[in-house]
Amino acid sequence: MSALPGVAPLALRLLRRLIGVIAVLALVIVGAFFMLEAASGDAIDAYVAGIGGMDATRIAELRVAWGLDQGPMHRLGAYLAALAHGDLGWSTGFQRPVRDVLFERLPVTLITMGSALALAFLLGILLGFIAGIRPNSWLDRILSIGSLALYAMPGFWLSLVLILIFSVSLRWLPSSGFETIASGKTGLARVADIAWHLALPVSALGLLYMTLFLRLLRDGMEEVWHADFIRAARARGISGMRLALRHVARNALAPVVTMLGLQSASLLGGSVVVESVFAIPGFGRLAAEAVSRRDTPLLLGVVLFSAIVVVVMNMLADLVQAWLDPRIGANERYA
Repeated sequence: MSALPGVAPLALRLLRRLIGVIAVLALVIVGAFFMLEAASGDAIDAYVAGIGGMDATRIAELRVAWGLDQGPMHRLGAYLAALAHGDLGWSTGFQRPVRDVLFERLPVTLITMGSALALAFLLGILLGFIAGIRPNSWLDRILSIGSLALYAMPGFWLSLVLILIFSVSLRWLPSSGFETIASGKTGLARVADIAWHLALPVSALGLLYMTLFLRLLRDGMEEVWHADFIRAARARGISGMRLALRHVARNALAPVVTMLGLQSASLLGGSVVVESVFAIPGFGRLAAEAVSRRDTPLLLGVVLFSAIVVVVMNMLADLVQAWLDPRIGANERYA
């Protein structure tokens, strides 16, 4: 029995992406390490400043215990060797294994970022489709101007505005937290409680990045409307919503899917501000805490896991794009 059409090119595309993942992650880790080394001070300096001082003998003992008495290249080699065995190191700020700290925060970040990305993508393609049906119409201009104004807003400012409106004035939604502390809720009740708490931060992140998807789909549809195959489809009697959905929007969707993968990295960066404003214990807030404490192993762990999330998202976006446009998958045979 022959393989399904398109499966072999997609599998080849996936294999090539997997081969490059290890090299990408290694470059990210090494680059992040030396960027941290270029900054002044270390974890001992941050720790001593936090407790108000310490005698020189105890400081020297801590440097030996935390491995900070060695040179940068030795510490990098030791970290990479431990990483090869699945050991992410010891968090000097939390005094716990880095793996435990990350696994506590990872579900929070995945839920928050995934929800925000889904909101941005779905709302963006919906409004982009509405604007792209009739480019340069009054509705298109309203959506374009509104989305541009929204995109120009800083993330912290939009977050504070949402808090003032929906938490302070209307008192509809909580202003901070991931869920109600010690509520004891389980099952669907806990899911509803988390959704209630994440409504504002997800909206703040989603609205900021929705504009990119809207503009990409709208501009892509405007270009496709003038293509020769659209004129041919109209000549065959295809018109209205069927023409817009099956021919125009589908052909304009591939760049939007590509942007979906790329925006996962930007969304992780934007989550630092939003998670700090809404006091959400995710990767963004954890990264800020690691930087302030000069907790190099923890920050490298955050960078590593974030890079893995971004790489996986881009691989999935590549597969979806190849499915939407078979020419992309077919080109893999000759690349």
